Amino acid sequence: MKQALITGGARGIGFGIAEAMLAAGYNVTVTGLTAQEVAAVPRRDKLSAVTLDVTSDSDVAACIAALPRLDALVNCAGMVLRDGKEFTIAGFQKVIDVNLTGTMRMCMAAKPLLEKQGGAIVNIASVWSFFGGPLVPAYTASKGGVAQLTKSLAVAWAPSIRVNAIAPGWIETDLTKAAQDDPARSDAIVGRTPFGRWGKPGDIGGAAVFLCSDAAGFITGTILPVDGGYTAK
Repeated sequence: MKQALITGGARGIGFGIAEAMLAAGYNVTVTGLTAQEVAAVPRRDKLSAVTLDVTSDSDVAACIAALPRLDALVNCAGMVLRDGKEFTIAGFQKVIDVNLTGTMRMCMAAKPLLEKQGGAIVNIASVWSFFGGPLVPAYTASKGGVAQLTKSLAVAWAPSIRVNAIAPGWIETDLTKAAQDDPARSDAIVGRTPFGRWGKPGDIGGAAVFLCSDAAGFITGTILPVDGGYTAK
């Protein structure tokens, strides 16, 4: 049976993808940063959860070594800092290390297993890969970097591994709670979104399943917005 690994899959968008991958017939391993996150993962058949810090070489190596095979890697682990903390060098570097370098670390570690199966990587970018985020420069830079990293690895590793990215729009997760709770911001977001609503984590799952499937066998290096039309306006 095919095996998927979803970093940051213990909650939010990552868990929405995990549920879609389970429905598509994968064995799925999700990761969380802390034991508390892992313990809170809902129980599902063919779903396991482990702790993982994507900034740690040893953590990443151990996570990959525990897998008997790997057909799909989804890099969803990410973070954002509020209250101007991304305008400090320490804050900027922290976000880059998780969101961008962590993605590269996972891709490199998983490459040998993925090559054996002709597997696929899906990186989670963002609509901020295309726009400037005035409050979160590190998050914006990291997600722009994820988009370009996706293209670079797609070219470098073709045809043995396909590498694509999803750019979610405004999705209801803990990461966007501040915007959800601000009526003015939320109304502006919904007003710009042709679908007229916030996205749900499950809205990202179908795109991830497709990009990992044989139906996407000739697709690599693409950045797919899943945003209810937000970037079309």
